[in-house]
Amino acid sequence: MKTKLKKDDTVMVVAGKDKGKTGKILKIDRAKNRVLVEGVNLVKKAQKKRSQEDAGGIIEREASIDISNVMFLEKDGKPSRLGYRVEGDAKVRFSRRTGETI
Repeated sequence: MKTKLKKDDTVMVVAGKDKGKTGKILKIDRAKNRVLVEGVNLVKKAQKKRSQEDAGGIIEREASIDISNVMFLEKDGKPSRLGYRVEGDAKVRFSRRTGETI
């Protein structure tokens, strides 16, 4: 599935247990329509000790959430949908709420 979101975009969660939280996209899985957002949907995971310095035990890490549950976050802190338009020879992303180029 196509998405207008990209890695390192700041997004807001609009549905689910972490509704209202914001973070940066770390990874996008286009085949499964899921995103990994920094500091969102934290789960506890048992991790094996790999070396002497490495700490094993129970760690917290981000789990993926469905891409439909996040929206692009603008500079003013409000979520917005995105679109594409052609300006000259370049195809650019823009905010559908304000019309600004991103």
